[in-house]
Amino acid sequence: MTKLISEIGWNHMGDMTLAKEMIHASKENGADFVKFQTWSVDRLTSGPWDEDGRLEIYKKAELSKDQHLELYEYSNTVGIEFFSSVFSLEDADLLGQIQTKYVKIASFESRNLPLLAWCDSNFDEVYLSTGTSSVKEIEETLQCVPNNNVILLHCVSSYPLEPKNTNLPRINSLKKICDRVGYSDHTFGIEGAKISMEYNPFVIEKHFTLDQSLPGRDNKFAILPHELKELSDYIKMREEMNISRGDGYLECEQEARDIMTGRFDG
Repeated sequence: MTKLISEIGWNHMGDMTLAKEMIHASKENGADFVKFQTWSVDRLTSGPWDEDGRLEIYKKAELSKDQHLELYEYSNTVGIEFFSSVFSLEDADLLGQIQTKYVKIASFESRNLPLLAWCDSNFDEVYLSTGTSSVKEIEETLQCVPNNNVILLHCVSSYPLEPKNTNLPRINSLKKICDRVGYSDHTFGIEGAKISMEYNPFVIEKHFTLDQSLPGRDNKFAILPHELKELSDYIKMREEMNISRGDGYLECEQEARDIMTGRFDG
C-alpha cells in the first residue's frame, strides 16, 4: 500500500513543542513517516534568501543535534518513523548519528553525486526527489549508486505547484529506471495526491502543518490534519476496493441469493 510522508520541514519554526504537536498529529491522521530538514546556517552560501526573509527562517528553524535526537525519540514514542532531508555531507553525517534507516535528498541536490554516494553507503534507504533534473540525469546519477537503496520521488520544484505543471506521466518514465517510485506533491490540497494514485506510487509526500497562517512559504500550501486523514483514508479504501475476490458471488451476497431469487412468480 502507498505510504504517506508528512513533510514538516521547517514549519515548526524552531518551536520544539510545536514540532512535537506536528509529529503527534501526523501519526494520528495516518502518516507513516515524519520528515524534517537538516542544515547549518554556518555553511549557507550567499543568495536571494539573504534579502527575501528566508535567511531568518533558516536561522530560526535550524535543528541542533540534540533537537534532532529529541524529535527522533518523540517520534519513536508515538510510533512513527522519523527522518530528514539533508543538503550536504555534514548534514548527512549529523542525521546518521541519530538514525541510519532513512534519509531524503532534496531535488536541488539530485545531481550531487558525492552526497548521494555517501548516503547510499550509510543509510538503509535513500529517498531522492527528482525535481530540477531530467530523467536522463537521474538515470546517470543512479549509475553511481552501487547499493540500489534508492526510492525516486517524482517532483516539480515549484512552490506551490500549479496542477497544469504536475506532469504525472513522468512517473512512468522514472519507473523504467527504478523499481520504487513515489510522488512529492506541492499542489494545494490533496486532490493532486489522489489523482497520482493512478500511477500506484510507492509513497506520497505532502507538506504538513497545524496552521497555515504560520510564517514561511511552506506553511501556506501545506495540508492540515483533516486533509491528511482524508488522504490516508482514501488510500486505504482504494487499496481495499481493489483486492480481488474472484469471479464468483461473494459470501455477503448469500442471503440475497437465497431469498431474493425468484421472489416474483413467473
